[in-house]
Amino acid sequence: MAEQQWQIRFDDGHQQRYLPDRPSVLRYVLAIGPHSPFPRFEVFTAGDAAPLADGSPGGRRYALAEVIDLAVDGERERLAAELDSLPGSPG
Repeated sequence: MAEQQWQIRFDDGHQQRYLPDRPSVLRYVLAIGPHSPFPRFEVFTAGDAAPLADGSPGGRRYALAEVIDLAVDGERERLAAELDSLPGSPG
């Protein structure tokens, strides 16, 4: 299984998903967005593991990278254009 480097939170913070890469994030938001009662998606990227008290690595930390608000005019189109421009996209 690919390492989960991205996290998205949506549905007013009640749901989250872990995804392997930026194209997966874009595809997920574009697919789920029209069905979600909340148009805001918070996108986080994985960082280094948080250190435990004994200095050993703990769980992964995620930092807020972007807020996608599908209520903003043109946001869906911007995401679709970004997805189409990424290497390996079928567009």
